[in-house]
Amino acid sequence: MRVVCIPVDDQGQVEPRWGKAPKVAIARMNDQGQIENWEVFAVGWDALHDQNGEGQHHARIARFLMDHKVTDVAAEHMGPGMERMIQSMRLNLHLGAQGNARAVVEHLQ
Repeated sequence: MRVVCIPVDDQGQVEPRWGKAPKVAIARMNDQGQIENWEVFAVGWDALHDQNGEGQHHARIARFLMDHKVTDVAAEHMGPGMERMIQSMRLNLHLGAQGNARAVVEHLQ
């Protein structure tokens, strides 16, 4: 099962900030690439970002991704350190995401 994490805003659009996203959605996909389950989490990464340093913030995000068994991350952009972390976790990274978050997830390759 493919599990995609994507930052979202209150209108269901892709939130442009990954590491400082207030909310993210977790989409569980079926074998046909359709969204089976869509859940939004108020992660508060915007408020938490500057509290403990970059390493702890990256660890917080990594723990969330592992806890939710994420296989793919879609985002508009992210910093090089975060990109390295995502890649070191062997997750599929899809950058350049914009527009309706559900539509982005449904069209991932």
